[in-house]
Amino acid sequence: MLNISAEFFEDWRESARALALAEVPPEDVRWADGRARKIDGQADLFGCGDDVLPAPTSERTLHVPSVFLATAKTVSHHRDAARWDLLYRILWRMQHGERHVMNIASDDDVVHLTKLEKAVRRDGHKMKAFVRFREVTHEGDTCYLAWHRPDHYALRFTADFFVRRFDVMRWTIMTPDETASWDGSQLVFSPGMPKSAAKCDDEMESLWKTYYAHIFNPARIKLKAMQAEMPKKHWPTMPETELIDQMLRDAPKRVEAMLRYTDGIRSASTFVPEKVSLTSLRAAAKDCAACDLCEAATQTVFGIGPPDASLVLIGEQPGDEEDISGTPFVGPAGTLLDSILEEVGIDRQSVYITNAVKHFKFARSGKRRLHKTPSAREVAACRPWLVAELETIRPTHIVCLGATAAKSVFGPNFRITRDRGKQIDSDFAPWAMATFHPSAVLRSPDPEVGEKLTEDLRLVAASLSNATTS
Repeated sequence: MLNISAEFFEDWRESARALALAEVPPEDVRWADGRARKIDGQADLFGCGDDVLPAPTSERTLHVPSVFLATAKTVSHHRDAARWDLLYRILWRMQHGERHVMNIASDDDVVHLTKLEKAVRRDGHKMKAFVRFREVTHEGDTCYLAWHRPDHYALRFTADFFVRRFDVMRWTIMTPDETASWDGSQLVFSPGMPKSAAKCDDEMESLWKTYYAHIFNPARIKLKAMQAEMPKKHWPTMPETELIDQMLRDAPKRVEAMLRYTDGIRSASTFVPEKVSLTSLRAAAKDCAACDLCEAATQTVFGIGPPDASLVLIGEQPGDEEDISGTPFVGPAGTLLDSILEEVGIDRQSVYITNAVKHFKFARSGKRRLHKTPSAREVAACRPWLVAELETIRPTHIVCLGATAAKSVFGPNFRITRDRGKQIDSDFAPWAMATFHPSAVLRSPDPEVGEKLTEDLRLVAASLSNATTS
């Protein structure tokens, strides 16, 4: 009897291939769950370590249907320790006269495999729905923490979803089994953490409760169905569940938005039209309600410029004058930008100018509206508009004006003081760079800030000229 352990699908695949080529039947292999061993520190029942894999008895190549590999990879995230035995047994059968066993829906092994696959997929769906991020600020940096208790090893199964969904945010998702952390460029897994590790004060949690109370509709809620879809074990990590009992006793409100925004962070992706052009984007953006900024702002301030522009300039957000006029960069910062562009030889009319956030965020001071920097959540919510603009225009050059725009394009690890004026790799253009925002020049008493902005835009003008002549 051979003792073999597997922690992840790749481990099992390598070992199973060696065993199959050595003609070792399933009944001669005892598989152990390497992941459970690592997490719980549990030893093998018989106190044995992994045996050495046998040498192959032939040089033949294993041919396995792609549907089996895809299913096996999903099932590898199940918590059932017997999953490796099941997978190897089906692999063995496919190599010994039952190649199409996966097509037999009534086969006992296939029925069991299908149940395991469905359980993992359901657990992954729950994780996407019930993870709630809490905002944490430390020494000026913002990150987002969440704790979730899955039934299976769903974190690695769903990690790519969270990377795609929140790629411009720094976040960490903790589970009892393991932890996933995204720093804007790399996903790292580390040991699991207790629920207490995710406890922190969160202003957004209070706002989310207020929002949830407005969208919940007790008159239409089916409590048993809700509890089936939202098991009570997840309620402690979901701030809105504290309100349910009271809301069920209150007058009816709305419920649809509860499911529409299950991840707790809304996105403009639901407002972006299927047929994309600058005209259709601009029209659709007028109705955007992806974040709360739309409630106080006068209007959406979308980008402006030629649809075939070689250069796209990206600012942070519209200011007071832009919010009123509906056009980006028409206030003092825009006037300064115009003069610098003229000085370095860039025609403003040939440039597409937009912002990372399309609504004006401000705080009132008497009759004045004072600029407030948008949060990472608001930048992430608005980012689909910027991505759609860039993918539609396909510029050769992108310049981000200020840290907010740069982080939206290059990721949360970007630093103006460190990376300003450097050519940076980007998926949106062959040539990209970030520099100071014109408003930073207006605020700073240091004349070098304006000189560096001019110097950087002069490099842009030279690169545009070279691209035109080459």
